[in-house]
Amino acid sequence: MSDMTATAGIGDTRERDVRKVAFASLVGSTIEWYDFFLYGVVAGIVFNQLYFPSDDPTVSTLLAYATFAVGFVARPLGGLVFGHYGDRIGRKTMLVLSLLLMGGATVLIGLLPTYDSIGILAPLALLVLRILQGIGIGGEWGGAVLMAYEYAPENKRGLYASIPQIGLSLGLFMASGVMALLTLLPDDAFMSWGWRLAFVGSIILVGLGTWIRANIDESPEFKKVKAEARGRDQGLPFLVMIKRYPGNVVLGMGARYIDGVFFNVFAVFSILYLTRYVGIDRSMALWTVCGAALLMVVFIPLFGRLSDHIGRPTTYAWGSALLGLSVFPAFALMSTGDPLLVVLGIVLPFGIVYPMCYGPEAALFSDMFDPSVRYTGISFVYQFSGIFASGLTPMIATALMAANDNDPFWLCAYVVFAAMVSMLCAILIGRRARQ
Repeated sequence: MSDMTATAGIGDTRERDVRKVAFASLVGSTIEWYDFFLYGVVAGIVFNQLYFPSDDPTVSTLLAYATFAVGFVARPLGGLVFGHYGDRIGRKTMLVLSLLLMGGATVLIGLLPTYDSIGILAPLALLVLRILQGIGIGGEWGGAVLMAYEYAPENKRGLYASIPQIGLSLGLFMASGVMALLTLLPDDAFMSWGWRLAFVGSIILVGLGTWIRANIDESPEFKKVKAEARGRDQGLPFLVMIKRYPGNVVLGMGARYIDGVFFNVFAVFSILYLTRYVGIDRSMALWTVCGAALLMVVFIPLFGRLSDHIGRPTTYAWGSALLGLSVFPAFALMSTGDPLLVVLGIVLPFGIVYPMCYGPEAALFSDMFDPSVRYTGISFVYQFSGIFASGLTPMIATALMAANDNDPFWLCAYVVFAAMVSMLCAILIGRRARQ
């Protein structure tokens, strides 16, 4: 065999390994995001009535969204715990454990009695299970994107790290789609047992994802770092991260701001906005979000690959700017109540423009940390910023609407502010990288 043939064989084998790992990361990520977003989809249409009954529907909705936000508060804890052991023990083991934790909590939510059955224990138990969901997804995201990122060749890291990101759109599509189908049931049936099927059915997906992830190998870059560090104390990954990368941590969280705000305004709050304030049928609102999520499957890797050519910070900065520019026209279209204009108001900004940030985001954050603290670093940046960028957004949106006589102007202004912050942080990340 010639040297050229041997080299080609090694390259083909490596490419197959990268694709296998990327696929495994995508499957697990899809399942995790399905479980996590399922809660957000039903929070404003089911949990507010069954677990937080109140004479004031706004109060019930705010309480339901408060438990939604708690999941984001718990995510940094999951990121720190799984990140610590992911940087010490390995990425693969943490991926399997996070999937089992997330899936178990989701199934139990589907079996949980309502407030009418067990009183105050119902919302308390729901809160605990939401916390476990948050811990699970907090550990999942960093490990999934790192396996793909660290297996990939350097000139394709934006592309391959974006593949697990597709799990967000597929998970949202599945969560919204399943709930849209279940809402076709008579209302009494849907509220009593129909919505539970979506949660309990997750046990099948978790079994599949666990089997797939158990059959992939550890990241080669982590193996190398582990071998080089053998016998030497590297210190706690979190403390090392804070000491060596404080600027990157702050800028990363700032860049993440528009991602969390825009996603939760369009994927979570828009369903409530369209059904309560505009008068759109609940099923149509869910299917519209489904359509946008499905479109993301194409555009997330497209913008991930674009970031390999023009740079991650540049792609992200332009994406942030376009998201800020799109929000006022999007809500103007949604507010008309015309079905076609409503679809355009969600699908165009959310399905096409949003991936310009979310596609390159995983590689952008991974570029900012060395392998010894990378799991901890990207998990902390993504999950801690999620508290204010994601978890509080539905509550903030509800409050801004109520404060402005149900007019979305101040909500849109808030999104523009988040976009400006993220654009500036992405520009500064690019400047630091060139120094």
